[in-house]
Amino acid sequence: MPLPTERAARLPARPGAVRYPVLAVVFVCAACGLVYELELVALASYLIGDSVTQASVVLSVMVFAMGVGSLLAKRLRCRAAVGFGLVECGLALIGGCSAMVLYAAFAWLGESRYVLVAFSLAIGVLIGAEIPLLMSLIQRAGHERRERGDQSDGHAGQDGHAGQDGQDGSDRRDRPEQQDAAGTVADLFAADYVGALVGGLAFPFLLLPWLGQLTGALVTGAVNAVAGGGLVLWLFRHDLSARSRALLIGANLVVLAVLATATVLVDDFERAARRAVYGDSIRVAVQTGLQEVVVTGERGGPPYLFLNGRLRVGGHDEHRYHEALVHPAMNGRHARVLILGGGDGLAAREVLRYPDVRAVTVVELDPGVVRLARTDPDLAALNAHAFRDPRVRVVHGDAFRRLRGSLPERERYDVVISDLPDPGITASAKLYSAEFYGLTAGVLADGGRLVVHAGSAAARPRTYWTVDATLRAAGFATRPYGAGGGSTPGGARGEGSGFAGGPDRAARASAGMDRAAGEWGFLLAAPGDRPPALGLAPRAPRLRSLTPAALTAAGTRVERTRTGGSAGLPPSTLVHPRY
Repeated sequence: MPLPTERAARLPARPGAVRYPVLAVVFVCAACGLVYELELVALASYLIGDSVTQASVVLSVMVFAMGVGSLLAKRLRCRAAVGFGLVECGLALIGGCSAMVLYAAFAWLGESRYVLVAFSLAIGVLIGAEIPLLMSLIQRAGHERRERGDQSDGHAGQDGHAGQDGQDGSDRRDRPEQQDAAGTVADLFAADYVGALVGGLAFPFLLLPWLGQLTGALVTGAVNAVAGGGLVLWLFRHDLSARSRALLIGANLVVLAVLATATVLVDDFERAARRAVYGDSIRVAVQTGLQEVVVTGERGGPPYLFLNGRLRVGGHDEHRYHEALVHPAMNGRHARVLILGGGDGLAAREVLRYPDVRAVTVVELDPGVVRLARTDPDLAALNAHAFRDPRVRVVHGDAFRRLRGSLPERERYDVVISDLPDPGITASAKLYSAEFYGLTAGVLADGGRLVVHAGSAAARPRTYWTVDATLRAAGFATRPYGAGGGSTPGGARGEGSGFAGGPDRAARASAGMDRAAGEWGFLLAAPGDRPPALGLAPRAPRLRSLTPAALTAAGTRVERTRTGGSAGLPPSTLVHPRY
């Protein structure tokens, strides 16, 4: 009988010595792969906007690319060990650096869509090649173990049972090959799916809040490189030639060095990228648990507040927006006021100018925004220290959920002010749905009024009149009107789907406040069939930009945008958003 070959003698004797380490690496690599996907989706949603579109692009391109990677892996089966090592090395480098490159493309080039597609394609191809190569390695190890078992049976046959044992060995050889192939596929996919679950949960609950987008991706890449390279260089080292081993060691060291250097320099990179986007006058830049908050402007001058890159407050002309938002709704009883959103305190500032207001409740999702509005000297001065007023109570949480039943004591309000992000932003779509407005009607007192910021009627009439149709579907009668904006892109509220307020032309164009249109759009609504009167309260405070004549003229201008295409628009609902 032939003696065992040298390579077969060096392989681990126990089946679990190969299978379990490989499954552990599949688990880690699957977790890393899903983190790359989620990181691309999240960052693209911040930079480009419209999270549904970005998620669809990333996931569809990546799944297609995984199929391409599986086909390309056929060419590497003869050298599966070195092929898997190089695939993991490339995946660690590309996936780990993807967030930095995507952010850099946006900050300095003003365009990141093509970079997003390129990274989705590259990462998908590499992820798709992993499983076929690992299957080749496991099956090869199993085949060599069975050869050793056959050789042992051959030695036993020399004691007088060679013929019968040879026949039994042939039968055993046929059955395990089929069973092992099916078992290998099941084990690999089970480890892959469980790893994807862990990666999907680790990204929002661990990596994003603790490390952030950029550092989280870099650390994930380093873990990916160590897991993939360690498996090949340790468990399958005898499948590598000296040249292949040196190549893998060198490639992994280079990748780890690049990722480590990028991690050390990531803070400097973020500061440089922010300066490229916002200019040199950045005063505050923090990442709360929900979003990136940036305040720009000179000390002592008007501040500009950005949330996830969208201009929310333009300090020098925000009064135009907030006066138009608040004061028409205060024409009537206004003892109790509910503000949905408005964590900057500027809507509350306008409400508190009425001495007969007894209570103001502000429902804000992000406590970090309220904290900044309280503590930043210029923001606090801009909102007239509204949060120090004892009449103001802040409730943190999602406005939809709060309206659904967790507002204290199910209070009734004379005025509800919806100072929420633009309806064109995907995450805000439910806050402009018929269901949301139905909940709002439930907290209004008799004779109460609701005012909604609905985007620019001139720049995006379809969105504006869809909000109007949704309010009507929820049982409201509406009165449209607008307010003239200033020269700042976005003015008081950026309405675009991407970054706004950067110094370059692309960033300014994405602010969403159409200069030619020059107008914010609002809808004043009341339950029932009679729309509320459009005007100012008899004892309204002195305003800087809004007069009864200007308000009437703004209502007429907005009505002119109600064209034939805007008539009969369907309402937006939770299951069928129309924005």
